[in-house]
Amino acid sequence: MLFPDFRGRRLRANKNFRRMIRETKLSCDDLILPLFAIEGKDIKKPIESMPGHFQLSCDYIVKKAKEAHEAGVPAIILFGIPDKKDSLATRAYAPDSIVQKAVKEVKEKVPDILVITDVCLCGYMDHGHCGVVEKGIIDNDASLDLLAKTALSHAEAGADMVAPSDMMDGRVSEIRQTLDEEGFSHLPIMSYAVKYSSAFYGPFRQAAESAPQFGDRKTYQMDPANSIEALREATMDVEEGADIIMVKPALSYLDIIYRLKEEIDLPIAAYNVSGEYSIMKAGEIMGWVNANEIIMETLLSIKRAGADLILTYSAIEVARELNS
Repeated sequence: MLFPDFRGRRLRANKNFRRMIRETKLSCDDLILPLFAIEGKDIKKPIESMPGHFQLSCDYIVKKAKEAHEAGVPAIILFGIPDKKDSLATRAYAPDSIVQKAVKEVKEKVPDILVITDVCLCGYMDHGHCGVVEKGIIDNDASLDLLAKTALSHAEAGADMVAPSDMMDGRVSEIRQTLDEEGFSHLPIMSYAVKYSSAFYGPFRQAAESAPQFGDRKTYQMDPANSIEALREATMDVEEGADIIMVKPALSYLDIIYRLKEEIDLPIAAYNVSGEYSIMKAGEIMGWVNANEIIMETLLSIKRAGADLILTYSAIEVARELNS
């Protein structure tokens, strides 16, 4: 059909027409808010590279969780900054460590918000890698038990869902088996199944104090050039017992989100990561762009690509905008 028989502008003529025929809709139900928990009390330490975000002590984590819930955000995901680190990440799975305490506090005081926990070792390791290091090499299999212990400790603290982000082979199976054996067969796993080795993680590593002390993470995080590998990784995690599959980062990998949505019969999550957020905020600070407008357009593109859930640092602001 060609002009003048077809006139696409007819249905763009006013906002009500545009609302009625809109193909993709962003909802508060899609949003998950990441938060950074730190030991102490009455601490709200600004994260320089992430304007508007902070390392928060448990009392402030509770306040932010309440704020998110009141805005209509259904879930938060917690990342911990421990009081000490070592070569076996012992504070990752200690029952009195920061994430475990934050989970308990939030579930006690804001029980209606879902609490998801990031399961990884990098922030708790003195070398900053996501697994046990032996002779300078990340030992995949030696890391699995520690990851499972971490997930179990989060479950025992009251977490509603665990989210392994380490990219060790076989960790979903190990976590699923451990949770099942310990009476947590009801607890879902959101797997960072497709996590690329990305330059967009810089601000997060500052926020979580988790930068590697040597080398990089390219031996376990994925090569940005690969897409077929993404399907293999996601399929493996599905077979091991994952309930939700995540792609991280989101914007440079919209094609991966789309492909997995076509191939995987599970909900797909996408992480609108720190570097993506910080670039938009920096552009606004410089006076070049309207960050809120770009954020809304960005999240809509992630949703359009096929994501069912979006982890975003803008969750509260977006929820308020959607509800306004």
